[in-house]
Amino acid sequence: MSNKYIGAHTSAAGGVFNAPINAKAIGAQAFALFTKNQRQWVAKDLDTKTIDRFKKELEDACIESKHVLPHDSYLINLGHPELEKREKSLNAFVDEVERCELLGLDRLNFHPGSFLKKISEEECLDAIAESMNFTLDKTQGVSLVMENTAGQGSNLGWKFEHLAHIIDKIEDKSRVGVCIDTCHMFTAGYDIRTKETYDVSMAEFGNIVGFEYLMGMHLNDSKPDLGSHVDRHESIGKGKIGLDAFRFIMNDERMNDIPLILETIDDSIWKQEIELLYSLED
Repeated sequence: MSNKYIGAHTSAAGGVFNAPINAKAIGAQAFALFTKNQRQWVAKDLDTKTIDRFKKELEDACIESKHVLPHDSYLINLGHPELEKREKSLNAFVDEVERCELLGLDRLNFHPGSFLKKISEEECLDAIAESMNFTLDKTQGVSLVMENTAGQGSNLGWKFEHLAHIIDKIEDKSRVGVCIDTCHMFTAGYDIRTKETYDVSMAEFGNIVGFEYLMGMHLNDSKPDLGSHVDRHESIGKGKIGLDAFRFIMNDERMNDIPLILETIDDSIWKQEIELLYSLED
């Protein structure tokens, strides 16, 4: 039996309970979802019926809650340079964490934030940490899982040092984690295509951030080149990263027992991609 838990970011259209149903249909052992519409600020509260059905479908899919990686709304920017807008993001973020709590999920994946070229990178990173501390104080049981970014535009979190800077400022480190996106990592300049470069890049992550914080991964190939700072995903083995990197991940025990999530561009082949990834295990 594999120690790897692979799935995809499945659709929750029509109700959050559809995400585990859709995950089961593609043979997933894990999945990601939006617990509300990711392009709207406010959503109606989750009712008891919906929550109960979600938990039932999760059980039917034989997926553990720790292998579910919910993603927050794309509108949220915890490091927004304007206080009023940051507060709007913060309120929405707290709501997202509370939704995870209601669904019995123990982690929430999010992009750290953007300085929008209006404040310094350091000020923005400090604001993100402050927003996270506020959220942790107001909620319980859910870890905040920062995703490394490609560094497109003014997005922070593309350097491992950015993530380490934020973690350093978090008061309750037992509820903070990181999700490595392979496409973002690659286009941010961390090469993983050969065993040598993979080992170097992962050692860098281990030394700067620490594998004890790794709580999920997004497995995506990349359309753009190494270090291009452009975020465009590709199907596994069909992009600039290539298949070898995913073989290294599948045989790296540091990636055991966490959600490994496909966000590749062709959802019609997710089932085959999941099978392909499992076939790479030695």
